[in-house]
Amino acid sequence: MPVWSLTPLLLPLRYVWKISRNASTTKTNLLLRITSHGHTGIGEAAPNVRYGETPELLQEQFEILQANGLAAVATLDELDALLAAHPVSHALGFAIEAALVQWLAACAGQPVWQWLGVPAPAAQVPTAFSLPIMEPGAVAGFLQEQSAARFKLLKIKVNQAGGLELLREVARVLPGHALLVDGNETWTDVDSVLRFLEQAAALPGLHLQLLEQPMPAALAAEYRYLRPRSAVPLIADESVTDTADFAEIARQFHGVNVKLMKAGGFRRGIELLRRTRAHGLLPMLGCMVETTIGIAGALEISALAEVHDLDGFLIVQNESFGLVTEAEGQLALRNQPSHLI
Repeated sequence: MPVWSLTPLLLPLRYVWKISRNASTTKTNLLLRITSHGHTGIGEAAPNVRYGETPELLQEQFEILQANGLAAVATLDELDALLAAHPVSHALGFAIEAALVQWLAACAGQPVWQWLGVPAPAAQVPTAFSLPIMEPGAVAGFLQEQSAARFKLLKIKVNQAGGLELLREVARVLPGHALLVDGNETWTDVDSVLRFLEQAAALPGLHLQLLEQPMPAALAAEYRYLRPRSAVPLIADESVTDTADFAEIARQFHGVNVKLMKAGGFRRGIELLRRTRAHGLLPMLGCMVETTIGIAGALEISALAEVHDLDGFLIVQNESFGLVTEAEGQLALRNQPSHLI
């Protein structure tokens, strides 16, 4: 019978991670492990406060699953039945499914991507690199310290108050560098977004390639108005949940950022990426602040996406699992270290 465990991971960060709605210097994620028949599967849960997830809540939900038969779960059908009876947060759902899939793939002697029935990931996958919100005067030093120019796409977190000045400084230091601006729902109306885009277009050296979730997800009508008027493609993040209406999303956005932590599992994430492409939208694969456990899971299905934003482990100080390497802005999967088997 499989043995399941859940262990908190306190992750000090390399710098203050600030987005439009919060800032932090540490994250608490959770490591999910299943062991049986000489094989181990691991998954990671990164709780998202945007959706009311906390480490404590996920611990409570895991204990409920343990009390209601998790130890007897050894197939995806059995897991689905248990989660239907005892629903959990999406981050925990992904961690459990990821660990189980990894274990099942190991038992079958297959890599995860093959067991899932998706194309093999590329040997090297380019990732965007994210800049948190900071004072404009700190930008040049940050870009130099992080050697950020090696990443072909830089993702700039902004808020409404200081976003333009932050972009001005990035464009000054790295003129012509491709940028993705992520508002994390910071603007409250269409006119403000259009004004920002107009002002940004006038900045010397700025190459704004994509704009991610500028307004709250609830503003569907405003997004429908903005989509044909935006000078750059709009990418949905918070607007896309596991129950998203993609016909409606296609009226609001040009692309979708799918995150396995938000999707709640590999299978749902794969479905979201396929539906994104089927609706003529740009498929993007993103992440939370995660260790290489979570990022390795995303890389397994990375062939389904065209844009990859999988730098979450680069924010973590002294990341210890080493399942993914990065060189010159390219990510590669490594064999699972023996201490995780």
